Amino acid sequence: MNKNEFINLTINEVINQYPFMDDYFNDNKHLFTNYDISPVNNLNNIKEQELEDLAIDVELTLNHYFQYFLQMLEFLGIDEDKINSLTILKGYDKSGKAEENDIKISVGEIIAIVGPTGSGKSRLLADIEWIADKDTPTKRKILINDKEADKKWRFSSGNKIVAQLSQNMNFVMDLSVKEFLELHANSRLVENVDEIVSKIIIEANYLAGETFALDTPITSLSGGQSRALMIADTAILSKSPIVLIDEIENAGIDRKKALALLVKEEKIVLIATHDPILALMADKRIVIRNGGISKIIETTNEEKIMLQKLEEIDNFMMKQRQIIRLGEVIKLDSLIID
Repeated sequence: MNKNEFINLTINEVINQYPFMDDYFNDNKHLFTNYDISPVNNLNNIKEQELEDLAIDVELTLNHYFQYFLQMLEFLGIDEDKINSLTILKGYDKSGKAEENDIKISVGEIIAIVGPTGSGKSRLLADIEWIADKDTPTKRKILINDKEADKKWRFSSGNKIVAQLSQNMNFVMDLSVKEFLELHANSRLVENVDEIVSKIIIEANYLAGETFALDTPITSLSGGQSRALMIADTAILSKSPIVLIDEIENAGIDRKKALALLVKEEKIVLIATHDPILALMADKRIVIRNGGISKIIETTNEEKIMLQKLEEIDNFMMKQRQIIRLGEVIKLDSLIID
């Protein structure tokens, strides 16, 4: 929040959002008497002669007020720029019909995006990635923390708040896994590089169907290993608080563990998928038809029970795949699902 925005909030708004500021106003009751208006208006309501008698300079007082706020944020370790929510303001489908609802998504939520092939799932992901401002074919607008998005998030590559993971990911650099992770960690000015690299490789192997080592060339990783590495890297090292995932159902990773890791690292997760397991793992799903958002469905308790059954079937299929990989024969008694 910049100085002009802050000093024009009413005192009640400031105390409501930042309770620690109450002490400042108590210590300066002679200046700030009306909590329903801003500090600027409080000072402007004081007669000029009274300001002179108190030796009060309005501009210096407002500067001190804002500096006190910034120092308290730093002292308390509060990240004022932390992204807590993303809101999709309704736009239009391909025929020009207006969408019906805005959608607000908070940190820790998983949202599935479902619909037929070509329905517009990737268009919605693109609108979010580019922080649309009614300047895309859908005319949607994206808000961050209920406010107009900062322009730096749209046009500066160094301030991207969205990371996108797709099913087709290929490395071209001639580096080992360790060198790749160290390069990324150093670019983020991370102090404990070795600790972070170790944490990422542990999580990546936890997600992957087959483990790999730090000295493995990244160009030799399988598709599943590559995506496991990038999901772990995005969750732990990327500063992007919003993660978009485009159809990873066939990525060869443990989907449930991947989503749990991203949520644990306080990411907002949106995933375009045809997979019923991924769809039901989400808190809610956005249904896309003809390029527009046709409805929003919250995952029901009945669907959560159904999810358990689908996971049992999925585990059974994974066992059969493993039998085939090992060159063995599938037997009739294996058709019994545990």
